[in-house]
Amino acid sequence: MREFKRKLRVLLIDDNSDHLRGVKELITLESSYDVVSATTSANMGINLAKKYRPDIILMDINMPEKDGLQAIQEIEKLELGIKIIALSAYDDADLIFRAMKIGAKGYVLKTMASAQLIYAMDEVAAGKIYLPTALTSRFFEFFQKSFKEEEKVSSEENLLSYLTPREEEVLELLTQGSNYKDIAKKLFISDTTVKTHVNNIFQKLQVNEKTQAVLYAINNGFKKQRLAV
Repeated sequence: MREFKRKLRVLLIDDNSDHLRGVKELITLESSYDVVSATTSANMGINLAKKYRPDIILMDINMPEKDGLQAIQEIEKLELGIKIIALSAYDDADLIFRAMKIGAKGYVLKTMASAQLIYAMDEVAAGKIYLPTALTSRFFEFFQKSFKEEEKVSSEENLLSYLTPREEEVLELLTQGSNYKDIAKKLFISDTTVKTHVNNIFQKLQVNEKTQAVLYAINNGFKKQRLAV
């Protein structure tokens, strides 16, 4: 008995009605995919995603009421297992990175040949990630740069997060210019205890003296964090 294979369903979301119509005709005529619905509204697209639970969504990134990146995030939160391909007129590395980071499985330029769009859908449907060859190197260069920057920021933030509440109080007073005796009086502790806290702060912030600790605290937003508490 021959096994029946269900057509994969596609939802189209693009505020450009002409482009939307063209993509719909392309998919209908030149592929085995089934376009279940199409809309020019991102909000409507999210509702249609809930209703039809398509296999693939082609999502325009540049939308007026709600941009495609926001829509991708909202659809991803639904956890419906939908594979999203971002459509854009821009080959901006930052835009590609942001789209892929929040869940897009592919990124396709609107200026690409129609055959390449179908190929991108086939790749994503098969569980792969699709990026045009011309954009791949640019994406990975941006990815590596962004990863290193995030890693550096994370490392710096973690150093301050190692401090205990009492050590934070001592560091805050140091940034205000208080000496050890003043700190001891304000916190009702001994001079020796203050020195112990200061030494612990030095170790955790990887510095050797008070000025370095204060500069590190100020440069990494310590005062702002304390004021916000």
